[in-house]
Amino acid sequence: MARINCSLNLAAFLDVLAHAEGTKGLGDDGYDKLVNPAGFFTSYATHPNQRVQVRPGLVSTAAGRYQHLSRHWQHYRQLLALPDFGPASQDRWAIQLIRERRALEDVEAGRIEQAITKCRNIWASLPGANYPGQPMKTMPELVAKFVEFGGVPA
Repeated sequence: MARINCSLNLAAFLDVLAHAEGTKGLGDDGYDKLVNPAGFFTSYATHPNQRVQVRPGLVSTAAGRYQHLSRHWQHYRQLLALPDFGPASQDRWAIQLIRERRALEDVEAGRIEQAITKCRNIWASLPGANYPGQPMKTMPELVAKFVEFGGVPA
């Protein structure tokens, strides 16, 4: 469950994103997860900005439950007045990204497939993202997870 107070559908969608990114249930429910194959970071003071060799030719700074990239940290930290990279800040950042993709209304209304489609250019694990070398989840799997995590589809 998200570490901020939000609707059931939004909390379920955040869990879906964490599931898709492979962080849900790991460590501090993914909030302290570095990109695979790396492990975990130990301080929520700021984005860990650790460069991880994911595979030959791909280095990533993705970190946290939603695998936020360090290059975007300062922008969102200032925009949202985030005090740290802790769970509530990561949730607020993810929700802002959902809002920017104009998918928040779809999430709240339970239009999960539309929300996933709108957010796929943010999260590489979403179906249709087509990031080279990134495994993607299927739409049926994510819709089922949305329900499993307490979401109510339209």
